[in-house]
Amino acid sequence: MKKCLFLIAFTAISCVINCVSFAQTTLINPILTGFYPDPSIVRVGADYYSVHSTFSYFPGLPIMHSRDLKNWKQIGNVINRPSQMDFMGERMTRGLFAPAISYYKGTYYVTCTDIDHDGNFVVTSKNPAGPYSNPVKIPQVRGIDPSIYFDEETDKAYIIYNSDAPDRKPLYSGHRTIRMYEFDYKNLKVVGEEKQLVNGGVDLSKKPVWIEGPHILKRNGWYYLYAAEGGTSVNHSEVVLRSKDVWGPYVPFEGNPILTQRDLPADRKDPITSAGHAQFIEGPDGNWYSIFLAVRPYEGDYYNTGREMFIAPLTWVNDWPMIEHGEKAIAYQYKTNIKEVKQKGALPQNGNFGYTMTFDKGLDLSMLFLRTVDSSSFKTSKANGLTLTLKPETISEMGNPSFVGKRQQHLYSTAETEVMFSPKADNEKAGLVILQDERHFYFVAKSKTDGKDVVQLFKSKDKTLEMVTEVPLPSSVAKVNFKIQSEGALYSFYYSTDGKKWNLLKDQVDGKFLSTKAANSFIGCVYGLYATSSGEKSENAASFKYLKYKGDDPMYK
Repeated sequence: MKKCLFLIAFTAISCVINCVSFAQTTLINPILTGFYPDPSIVRVGADYYSVHSTFSYFPGLPIMHSRDLKNWKQIGNVINRPSQMDFMGERMTRGLFAPAISYYKGTYYVTCTDIDHDGNFVVTSKNPAGPYSNPVKIPQVRGIDPSIYFDEETDKAYIIYNSDAPDRKPLYSGHRTIRMYEFDYKNLKVVGEEKQLVNGGVDLSKKPVWIEGPHILKRNGWYYLYAAEGGTSVNHSEVVLRSKDVWGPYVPFEGNPILTQRDLPADRKDPITSAGHAQFIEGPDGNWYSIFLAVRPYEGDYYNTGREMFIAPLTWVNDWPMIEHGEKAIAYQYKTNIKEVKQKGALPQNGNFGYTMTFDKGLDLSMLFLRTVDSSSFKTSKANGLTLTLKPETISEMGNPSFVGKRQQHLYSTAETEVMFSPKADNEKAGLVILQDERHFYFVAKSKTDGKDVVQLFKSKDKTLEMVTEVPLPSSVAKVNFKIQSEGALYSFYYSTDGKKWNLLKDQVDGKFLSTKAANSFIGCVYGLYATSSGEKSENAASFKYLKYKGDDPMYK
């Protein structure tokens, strides 16, 4: 009898262990690779939605969806109509800063800052995928990084944000405050008077800089105000304060910062740096997690893939949150008891992966234009792929050239395309570009020199192009394949006339030139399909058959 009971108990325990093991999912960092900065996340039932900064790219603010915090699919863009907003005349690193997404009583709210023109605004939608309303400006909210907190117990809302130092008289460079208004969520406007909640940061005597990206969370009777501190580069961190009243006073956690990587050894293998700008969320397994931005440099503070979305477990100790014990190195993998839920039709987003876009069903939601969209300048078809009309505008300027891009999502990557193009003059060029911004890019193109077809490689220089190298093409060649390969700080450029044999055009050129650091920007690199008539009118066009991408980073092997 005892033996029988033991076997029954052992069988039950084995079943539990096997069931847990079966449900286990490994989260792979970054959970969104490439230029997906300033993440904000909301949970609605079993669904998670995130939104990200896009600066002067269009469409703006991608909406990503997941059910397991691992597999993400883009379902829309918040700013997807030129009538909502465009960014003509603006540098690529301006435009839309740090959005935040929230949900209350059937409506999704996205707040954001148009840094040069409209200031802070809010848009709404009943559907997380959109369409979202035209922006409603909130001029009283002066600063950046607004987010809305809904208090379900009182049916009140509050808008919290980074703002100027008290009386606009900073005590030091980077001295900022966190401020808040009550927010009338039905009429989308502030109520009452602004109140300052945080001056400078956790400890004003230590001259903390750039307290920003604030959020409020209520748990166990406490209101938690948490925000980034230290600036968005290598000194980035996340800090937390709490109060029994939404208006404060807020008391800082003695264990701050709750997340940073700034004091870890610089020579560690495959470092993750600049971690901060976090938001807390309860996972499908009932455990807590934090999503945040961080970067993967290939050397020092040099990185080309932009600021990416990472995740780490969050624990509550004595009613204080801690992300991976504050200063512990962020891992590339975390095992969880979350059940994996893959989404049909989703492009891969984390680990090493590859895909091919053929454009026969239009453009993927993740494709990017510069500043606005001109629907008359491109078309898609099964026969020709993506056809771009040659426009006089160039990517060196601050307009809307014939350009369609896709984020570089790995340190080690390749992008490849096939272009059908017959240039009629030396000013007509079409090919593949790796773009950081309007002053930092390489462009490999088919063109003409003295009436003969050539392949050219250019490096941007101020507002012009500097020729790196040029090779002749047979006059009978209509199609040319181009490939760009990245290896951290080095980029190599290839071409092919038959789609099989690749010819090296230029090996291992300087990739630091394309880094966020060199450009002094907030954005990451984008591979782009690009056609231009270089300031002159043209009736010509170029057709791109596909865009093939593959990432092969060593940390995932």
